[in-house]
Amino acid sequence: MPEITQVVKRSGAIVLFSQERITNAIYRAAVAVGGRDRSMAERLSDQVVRLLEATTPAGEIPSVEDIQNLVEKVLIENGHARTAKAYILYRNDRTRLREQRAVREAASGSIPWRKVYEVLNWAIDHDLHTVERLNARIARGEFPDIVRETDEAYHQDIRRAAEIIDDRRHEVKIVIIAGPSSSGKTTTTTKLSQVLTDMGLSLVPLTVDHYFYDLALHPKDEHGDYDYETPQALDLALINEHLARLVAGEAVRIPYYDFKTGRQHRDHTPMQLGPDDIILIDSLHGLYADMTTAVEPERKFKLYIEPLLQMKGPDGRYVRWTDLRLMRRMERDAAHRAYDPRRTLEHWHYVRSSEMRNILPYVNSVDHIVASGLPYELPVMRRRLFDSFAQWIVDYRDDPLRQDAYERAVRVHALLKGVTPVEDESAIPSDSLLREFIGGSSLKY
Repeated sequence: MPEITQVVKRSGAIVLFSQERITNAIYRAAVAVGGRDRSMAERLSDQVVRLLEATTPAGEIPSVEDIQNLVEKVLIENGHARTAKAYILYRNDRTRLREQRAVREAASGSIPWRKVYEVLNWAIDHDLHTVERLNARIARGEFPDIVRETDEAYHQDIRRAAEIIDDRRHEVKIVIIAGPSSSGKTTTTTKLSQVLTDMGLSLVPLTVDHYFYDLALHPKDEHGDYDYETPQALDLALINEHLARLVAGEAVRIPYYDFKTGRQHRDHTPMQLGPDDIILIDSLHGLYADMTTAVEPERKFKLYIEPLLQMKGPDGRYVRWTDLRLMRRMERDAAHRAYDPRRTLEHWHYVRSSEMRNILPYVNSVDHIVASGLPYELPVMRRRLFDSFAQWIVDYRDDPLRQDAYERAVRVHALLKGVTPVEDESAIPSDSLLREFIGGSSLKY
């Protein structure tokens, strides 16, 4: 086995290898959970070095990431789960700090780090922080347990949101549930409505999709795609007018949008609030400032939903939330809109572009965040979509106009390849958020 003398830093610089730094990192994590045995840290670092020497090919220099992955492995395999958790959290913190330094302040400010920490903490506690650990639990027959644990966390998130709204029931007149495409807004809206109704609040839904301009007014790109993903596709002035009048107790007639014909019909449906009613808005662009600017901030409660899954894929990198949503939308579009999933993939550049401009800049202005990432959706999507992504890699490889689709196909295919598929979906309850996308939901949307 080759002796390790050098290591590659994240910057690409090559520096001298130091086992003491591994020992210090392990000991620091142990101290964080009440441990003070440095000799144990030294013995564990000896194991890390032996494993590193055994797995590093001759002539290659290991990276910092390689070493940190082995530290996690050694800690867990030696039964030091709490120390491993502290180490992983510290490592994630260092990653976050590096990312904050690497991007502009405005961009870094759009990530809800506190909530991400909560989700990561939960994932480690439930042994679901890597695809490898997910697969191990599935292999032990624990898929139904994974579903149950995940759904419990999701429902607790919704319950906390409802309690905040209840505390502000005398001032809040609009509850906005916003989030990017396929984040789970519809199911979350339905479940939050149920909880709030049980608390005695009266909710009146307002579907802002009815405020879409006529399809003939939408521009097309070179592929003939319409852009529904921008808030400018909505009549924002009319939305504001109606919201202001409704909050003031006036009656309005909201429009109706016919998706079959692409036409908006004005003055279609009468609407008026009672003294104890609250408007409920489920909208892709609910956080977009110009949508509700006519209503005072204290009259609004803004909830943001995002699949903040904290799980490392086979490549050691965290699974991208946008890839989860892409797969969800493929399944939903195919099941409910008769769209070829290929079309969803080709259209996704519109989705992401609009999110970056019109959703993410407002995330840190919200009152509450619901994490909708489901560890158990990966094995479900593995069975349903893996072969399709393999085919799309072939189809788009040499198409310069579909480079975005090709890159996404390559990335998602590599992720799903490392996931153990689940054939039996019966453990997923009929009111699961995932049922919004894969079908079989008992909820009325």
